[in-house]
Amino acid sequence: MARVVVVSGGGTGIGRAVARSFVADGEQVVLLGRRAEPLREAARELAAAAPAAPVALPLTVDLAEPTEVTRVRDELVDRFGAVDVLVNNAGGNALVGGGAPDDGLAGVRWHWESNFRTNVLTAVLLTEALRDVLTSPGGRVLFLSSIAAYRGSGSGSYGGAKAALHPYAFDLSAALGERGITVNVVAPGYVVDTEFFGGGLPAARHDVLVGQTHTGRASRPDDVAASVHWLAAPEAAQITAQIVQVNGGAERGR
Repeated sequence: MARVVVVSGGGTGIGRAVARSFVADGEQVVLLGRRAEPLREAARELAAAAPAAPVALPLTVDLAEPTEVTRVRDELVDRFGAVDVLVNNAGGNALVGGGAPDDGLAGVRWHWESNFRTNVLTAVLLTEALRDVLTSPGGRVLFLSSIAAYRGSGSGSYGGAKAALHPYAFDLSAALGERGITVNVVAPGYVVDTEFFGGGLPAARHDVLVGQTHTGRASRPDDVAASVHWLAAPEAAQITAQIVQVNGGAERGR
């Protein structure tokens, strides 16, 4: 029987690759995100790639708004009754592309609040809304963190926000473990072919980040998706409260 897999930020990049890996198994995938068109495009792509799988369901939602999250939770319960796998992938760095009001304390507050809202609230609100409808036993909760949680992001706020997910995941693992539900974190490094870096990195910066890896290449969305898929597998039932880094050794440096 197909599992119900919810992927936030499922319209692009890593989220779409994660969704693709589950659709290939014939799972029922639900794509969540703020923008309707990328979600619809992802759903069309997934349907074409795996015509025998259930049609991916795109749902538009602002995951930092409690009323929006409650609406989506109610729709999921009405449609499916329960959720088997939750992948909290939505996030991003509010400083990419600018937008801070100024360089003073108001700007500092803006980028810390924005990154907390974008990376922490979106994951915590959705998880708390769905924790009581996760399949027991066998439920899986995954969080997408970042190498920045280990070594900083240059601004403080993005790495700090991602790092906040780690103790939350540990506490959640302890709370849900007796129900047979695992909770893990995947922390990627530099991943190409995503919207995270907007139009892409300058060639010199790209070369620096690749040079920090032991594998000699940047990660791709499918590299991260493979780790998420593995942690969500039934065979991973004894793996919980772990952080799996996917960065080619870059966190260790060269």
